[in-house]
Amino acid sequence: MTDLNQLQAELTARAAAGGNLAELEALRLEALGKSGSISELLKSLGRMSPDERREQGPLINGLRDAVATAIAARKAELEAAELDARLAGEHVDLTLPPPPERRGHVHPTMQVLDEMIAIFAELGFALAEGPDIEDDFHNFTALNFPPKHPAREMHDTFWLPEDARGERKLLRTHTSPVQVRVMQRTNEALPSWVANGQAPPIRVIVPGRVYRSDSDATHTPMFHQMEGLVIDRAIHMGHLKWTLETFCRRFFETEAVVTRFRPHHFPFTEPSAEMDVQCDRSGGSIKIGEGSDWLEILGGGMVHPTVLRNCGLAPDEWQGFAFGLGIDRLGALKYGMPDLRDMFSGDVRWIDHYGFSAFAAPNPATGLS
Repeated sequence: MTDLNQLQAELTARAAAGGNLAELEALRLEALGKSGSISELLKSLGRMSPDERREQGPLINGLRDAVATAIAARKAELEAAELDARLAGEHVDLTLPPPPERRGHVHPTMQVLDEMIAIFAELGFALAEGPDIEDDFHNFTALNFPPKHPAREMHDTFWLPEDARGERKLLRTHTSPVQVRVMQRTNEALPSWVANGQAPPIRVIVPGRVYRSDSDATHTPMFHQMEGLVIDRAIHMGHLKWTLETFCRRFFETEAVVTRFRPHHFPFTEPSAEMDVQCDRSGGSIKIGEGSDWLEILGGGMVHPTVLRNCGLAPDEWQGFAFGLGIDRLGALKYGMPDLRDMFSGDVRWIDHYGFSAFAAPNPATGLS
């Protein structure tokens, strides 16, 4: 009994005097470890007689509990002192500004759309819009598409199921149907968000989503297009060329833009042309306004007389031009985006890289941030 009391006094004193956690751990292993002094005493209970075990068991277990309690108490004191020291040395300076919050970005498509609208607004164009879901007349027939034109087929156009009247609507394949809605001078009962018919002179741009059954690095099933329409007396191809060349110089922010117009065919314009810009394709990128290569960027022409008649305008009195530009494609050319599909992927890393700040300084070329 005396030996157990002396052992308890010695071990608890050493625990109370422990200077650090490492010393306490060494003491714990020495006394309570697998081969510790108290553990050996507990093992000896198995070799004792029942009477001896009945007498020594509570004493040895009491010794174990007392030493374990002393070690735990000192450990708590040392950990508290260590935490106090860390808190004293690692305080937070509340006078510093907080870290900046994550801000969203303007999507490149919306940035390019704003730039294009600003440029055409300075050229005197108003804004018009129309529905995404169209009928055959506005999307095809009024625009001089023949009945068997390939664009009417399922492999090009997203057709919707027949309605109760047996009519099939479609997702518009271009923004040109709004041309028809703007030129029609009848007082149709159109929704307020559709551009109402108006008498010439007309000078409008029509931005919006369009849909075609196509998907690769330069085409997507849904994309953004901008239509331009001018109707007046004595309008000719020279006006169209000047308008598009002026736009390209402003949009690509260089006076060095060189263009050429190639004959083409569109059902709704005659004559029709595609416009190319001179560029440099070396180095894995496309640079507009330099080099000796050519890149097609848009199409247009004089409004077909049949389209004018379908919209209630006399071709011998009124004429005009129309053009169409891919908003996403022009943005990819200007800002170096290699794959149009990435613009609709929703990848935050992509928008962090290509997106625009809503708080940036205005662009001197467009007046937009």
